[in-house]
Amino acid sequence: MEIWVYNQYTDMRQVHPLERELVTIGREPDNDICLPSPFVSRRHARLVRENGHFFVESLGLNGTIVGAIEVPANQRLRLAVGDEIHIGEFSLFLVEKEAKGPPSKREEVIPPSRRVVELEEKVHSELLERLNLRVATHVSKEDSEYVNLIKRHLTEIIVGFADHIDRDMTEWLCREFLWRQVTSEVTRRTTGKSIYGESVESTGQMEAKYEEAVRGIVQDTIRDLPLKMTRDGLKDDLNLVERRFPQAYKRVSGWMTEGLREYLARRMIAKDIEDVVLGLGPLQDLLELPNVNEIMVVGRDKIYVEKDGVVTHIGRSFFSEEVVLSIIERIITPIGRRIDRSTPLVDARLPDGSRVNAIINPLSLSGPCLTIRKFAEIPFTIDDLIERKSVTAKTAGFLRACVQGRKNVLISGGTGSGKTTLLNVLAAFIHGDERIITIEDSAELQLPQEHWVRLETRPPNVEGKGAYVIRDLVRNALRMRPDRLIVGECRGAEALDMLQAMNTGHNGSMTTLHANNPTDTLMRLETMVMMAVDMPVRAIREQILSAIDLIVQVARFNDGQRRVTHITEVTDIDQDTGRLVTEDIFTLRGAMSEGPTPEGDLRHTGYIPTFTEELMDKDFIKIDVFTR
Repeated sequence: MEIWVYNQYTDMRQVHPLERELVTIGREPDNDICLPSPFVSRRHARLVRENGHFFVESLGLNGTIVGAIEVPANQRLRLAVGDEIHIGEFSLFLVEKEAKGPPSKREEVIPPSRRVVELEEKVHSELLERLNLRVATHVSKEDSEYVNLIKRHLTEIIVGFADHIDRDMTEWLCREFLWRQVTSEVTRRTTGKSIYGESVESTGQMEAKYEEAVRGIVQDTIRDLPLKMTRDGLKDDLNLVERRFPQAYKRVSGWMTEGLREYLARRMIAKDIEDVVLGLGPLQDLLELPNVNEIMVVGRDKIYVEKDGVVTHIGRSFFSEEVVLSIIERIITPIGRRIDRSTPLVDARLPDGSRVNAIINPLSLSGPCLTIRKFAEIPFTIDDLIERKSVTAKTAGFLRACVQGRKNVLISGGTGSGKTTLLNVLAAFIHGDERIITIEDSAELQLPQEHWVRLETRPPNVEGKGAYVIRDLVRNALRMRPDRLIVGECRGAEALDMLQAMNTGHNGSMTTLHANNPTDTLMRLETMVMMAVDMPVRAIREQILSAIDLIVQVARFNDGQRRVTHITEVTDIDQDTGRLVTEDIFTLRGAMSEGPTPEGDLRHTGYIPTFTEELMDKDFIKIDVFTR
């Protein structure tokens, strides 16, 4: 057996043989496996072999994680072949020893993925020199003549670098290319849209033969998988493809000819370079994958994605930080925004509505950072949330009644907890005859109503003028005769204007803010109002009491699941303490002091909200919604 150690920052691999019954792991050089990092303890963990089985034992409090399970201090967990152990920035894998002979004590290897990136960087540099392109130059895909010129030169350059592509690199490129092709074909059959692009035009009989072989591999792989092939099941299908593809590739790789492998390797390199020159580099395919919800770039080497609430490092990287900057500029330039050392952060959105945040040096010490929250092509409905157990059918009915009954709703939760998604779902319950005005930093809401006015903030121009923040838009919206006012997120002085709107005839308005629980939500709301005006705390609390009817708390769990944990009414002001009083109507079982558990149920607490009779009189709700 061997332990393969990957450094997530450098992408370097070390191979350590497991020849002893006890192997120590830590940052000191006298450990059997030395992980030089301040995030690793001097004696962090050890691997133990007993009765033919391997165990990992955690020796401290810095954290040893196997898969998604954290091993408590001074306890052990049994390992299986292929298990991933997270220690600091390192990933350790237990693997079967290769039959190439006994390895050295410490064998350091540059993995094929890193060698491919280094080769592609050289190909990209030569292409720029040939065509006199600068890194930041964006060539339009609509300019077919120039695009064809790029492709011709790119083909010649790749052929010239053919000797630099070794067998391991070829294998990695083939596997990556075919996985993307299978993913693209599943998406195309389901939605009619290809995420990988059209097949290349064959320039000869051999190329046509290879393309036919690729189609055959893709069709055989899809035919052997139990896929749903429906729009609703597309994300599940793509996740299944990702899990099963390594096994499927192992089956088909045995009969692939050397010529086919070399052809696929060249195709993959060409695709990567074209994406850098014509698109968004290694992010191009990720933006089109339906099962990717968010993309996070940290510098040139680290790209993370979120799928179903779980964040993973995908192993892709950019050629340089300059290329990352050029991608950021391609995104923000068409919408009239800029980023440089004098304006080192920017919020923007892609043409499809995806929200973009970028921050660079001197504010970011980790290199250019880019975060893309993808726009949901098909927005969630309340039925989707019920199916995902985010809410129950009864609580969904209660929330719908509150929206239709024009109760002011405040949705709170942490980052990525699903606040905007829930806001979008609840806003869909508003009657179509009402005039809705939404105000957001980056437009994300998708409403089905026809009478809907969308407002979006604007940053200052190069002279530092012309900015319009949420507070400006809230004030202006009050002059636009709204029936409902929806603010994407309150994070500052605009909270005062939102409260005043709710208190001056705009019942049924909604907004979101960041907070961990309903009590913290009210405290944070008080603080934001104080940012806008100097007034007594008592007066602020009276404003909140008369404005906010309902707080809906949402949370994201470690497994990525997002759920409503509290539905709470703001009821009164305590005469003794002067604090706002809240009453939980529904809570997630286990969502109290010990923290919410995803296995719990969202249940009625026994408290009947004060506005229940009003909703019942209007036939929006029945009393049985509160039954346990």
